[in-house]
Amino acid sequence: MDMKKRIHLELRNRTPSDVKELVLDNCRSNEGKIEGLTDEFEELEFLSTINVGLTTVAHLPKLNKLKKLELSDNRISGGLEVLAEKCPNLTHLNLSGNKIKDLSTIEPLKELGTLKSLDLFNCEVTNLNEYRDNVFKLLPQLTYLDGYDKDDKEAPDSDAEVYAEGLDDDEEDEDEVDDEDDEGEQLLQIHNKCTRLMLFFMVHCFCFS
Repeated sequence: MDMKKRIHLELRNRTPSDVKELVLDNCRSNEGKIEGLTDEFEELEFLSTINVGLTTVAHLPKLNKLKKLELSDNRISGGLEVLAEKCPNLTHLNLSGNKIKDLSTIEPLKELGTLKSLDLFNCEVTNLNEYRDNVFKLLPQLTYLDGYDKDDKEAPDSDAEVYAEGLDDDEEDEDEVDDEDDEGEQLLQIHNKCTRLMLFFMVHCFCFS
């Protein structure tokens, strides 16, 4: 499926200005270019175009509110200077699996003052000597490179945290249900004892009468 059709499907009868997240993974770009995405997507905060055959981001529209951009597993080798102009508030950028070979290719990212996280897994640039140190020097605004900070501390996984919180909530709900079950059993036992006592007294009263 080509990118234009995929965007149309993802809209689901919404207007572009209603969309905050857009996932276009594994569709086909037009000659390596982004197609069908316009500046009407003014509220877009998350865009994913994984494995769509991109060779350039030059046709990316102006997306002032975009914070997370997934470009992994494409064929991008340069032209990143447009990101500062098109996505000035970008905080997370994933370029893993692209054709990025040297530090000069990512140097334009210096202009993205809000960029906190950059991923370059499976790019040739990661094979350079002192790769991590040099990237942090080149892009001092970065907090995380390939998932780790300067001190090799792993970036928090917000999705995992949300999932864990969900599990905790489920366990609490189960505990509440168990407590309710225990209380119910206790009440039933008391009720049965009372019933037996009443029957006992009724039988004895009948006999003595």
